[in-house]
Amino acid sequence: MQLKQISGLLVLCGVVGLSGCSSVVTEGSSAAAGVAGTALAGKVTNNAAVATGIGLGVQAAARAGVQYEQRKIHGEEQDAIASAAGGLTVGAVANWEIRHSLPLEDNERGRVTVSRIISSQGMSCKEIVFSVDGLVGQAGKPTSEFYVATICQSGANWKWASAEPATERWGALQ
Repeated sequence: MQLKQISGLLVLCGVVGLSGCSSVVTEGSSAAAGVAGTALAGKVTNNAAVATGIGLGVQAAARAGVQYEQRKIHGEEQDAIASAAGGLTVGAVANWEIRHSLPLEDNERGRVTVSRIISSQGMSCKEIVFSVDGLVGQAGKPTSEFYVATICQSGANWKWASAEPATERWGALQ
C-alpha cells in the first residue's frame, strides 16, 4: 500500500514539474488520480469491482478538472483576441497578447485584423484574421500561424462567435 502512495506522489511531482506541457498535465494528472484512487479504494474495500469503480471515478474527475481549466484558458485567449479586434476598422491591425495565470498553456501573442463587418438588425459582428506569433518572452525568430474567426459585440465587450479556429488548435477543448 505504501508503494502505491509513493508512486502517486512521484507521478504528481513529475506532472507539476512539467506543467507547461498540457498533454503531460492531462495524462499525468489522470494517472496520478488513478493511483490515488486505487490507494483510496484499497483502504475502503477489498472488492475488486468497487475498487475499480472508485479508481475510474477519481481518474475521470481529475481529467474533467484539467479540461475545465484548459477551456477557461482558451476562453481567456479568445477574449484577448476579440478585445484587440473589437475597436478595429476593416484593414486595421492590432497586436494581442495573453499571459496565463495558470501555466497549463504557453503565453502567446500575435496580430489581428478585421477582414469584414457583418451587421444586421442590431447584431454587430466582425470577421477577423489573426496570427499566433510564437511564444511571449521567447527570443528568436517567431513563426506565424493564421486563423479566421468571427467575433460579435455583446454589450460593451466583443466575444468569440466561432469555434473553427479553436477546433483545429485545441481539439475538443473549445
